[in-house]
Amino acid sequence: MSWIVLLVIAAAIAVGLYLMIGRKPKQGAELPEGDAKAQLPAQRARADQGVRHSERPQPAAAKLAGDSASRTPSAAARQPSQPPHAASAQPGEMLAGGGVDAPGPAPVAQALAESRPKRVQDVQGVRRGLGKTRSKEGFFGRLATLIGGRKQMDPAVADELEEVLLSSDVGVKATQEILRRIREGMDRREISDEARVWEALRAEAKRILSIGEGGLELRTKPTVILLVGVNGSGKTTTIGKLATQLKANGKKVVLAAGDTFRAAAVQQLEVWGKRVGCEVVRGKDGADPGAVIFDAIQKASSMEADVVLADTAGRLHTKTPLMDELKKIAKTMGKAAQGAPHETWLIIDSTNGQNAVAQSRQFSEALPLTGLVLTKLDGTAKGGVVLGICDELKVPVRFIGLGERADDLRPFDADEFVEALLGQPDADEVAA
Repeated sequence: MSWIVLLVIAAAIAVGLYLMIGRKPKQGAELPEGDAKAQLPAQRARADQGVRHSERPQPAAAKLAGDSASRTPSAAARQPSQPPHAASAQPGEMLAGGGVDAPGPAPVAQALAESRPKRVQDVQGVRRGLGKTRSKEGFFGRLATLIGGRKQMDPAVADELEEVLLSSDVGVKATQEILRRIREGMDRREISDEARVWEALRAEAKRILSIGEGGLELRTKPTVILLVGVNGSGKTTTIGKLATQLKANGKKVVLAAGDTFRAAAVQQLEVWGKRVGCEVVRGKDGADPGAVIFDAIQKASSMEADVVLADTAGRLHTKTPLMDELKKIAKTMGKAAQGAPHETWLIIDSTNGQNAVAQSRQFSEALPLTGLVLTKLDGTAKGGVVLGICDELKVPVRFIGLGERADDLRPFDADEFVEALLGQPDADEVAA
């Protein structure tokens, strides 16, 4: 009987071991709720490591969007960073560090995207700023007079459209391309009434203007911005307004008085500096502008400032020696900080019409422009000049000036601008 007892004891031990081993979860098996919570920090740490590793070469971007509101995150921010082998992942998945499949976006990348709310569009505000362009004698008003009330569109309308577009400084190239597409739509009977013509015009305007995002993205510290343009375009005033908005967003700003030719420009910049609370770096009258901006960049680096806004003397685009001086200034800036200037913006007086297009072309040949700022749009009835300039240069509009106040310098949004420029009249406009 003793051997029977031994067999029973051995069987009981084997059953106990089997049950103990069976309770250990296998890799990939679903964990009980308590164990899953215990594992979550480790999973997040792995995902965080995979995302942040790809982001370290570029500091987290800080975007200026005006009125203390953030713009829509860039494509890089919307999509979680992925290692090279992540291309094989299925939609909705990414391969985090170590090649472990993780459903959905990495928690850190998702939180980053959600922390940047979309900028709220203010179509009515922009429309008010474009009041002259929207008037009966302006660009929009003339289009409305031509198109309005027509139940049937014929090819002759396209010819009349051409006259309105050209006389509104849309530009020859942009006008020809817009009309080509409208005529093709008419031939296919896709554009046959008033509503379809407006839709086609808005679609073409968005196509031309959707070159890149507006506003300012700070990619390094300090981000150095060189502002250039002809005399009276509004460079110094734009710098003051931009500095005001940057300070309101908690950024440390240094102003470089690179317009050493005009003493009043230095004084104007110093007034802005005192008003906003920014450091202003200036030189003696007639000093080398490149040297002044060089000192400003070094000062900004020592202060750990976020932005350097560099003013320059206004110059006619036809004066070759002055345009060559801009190249020299840009080269000197590169010696003060790697990659400087990080942004080169052309400031354009919108009231100059077609002459602004010619100016823009010459500046773009002298410098690699990264953005445009169109000032005084509230003072022209030919707001269509924006289309001609963008179509000519293929450079994104960063800001538009719609008034005298600092917040009237607005980050450019193509959808918002097109709706304000070519959208149907609101109740106030109809009443007027």
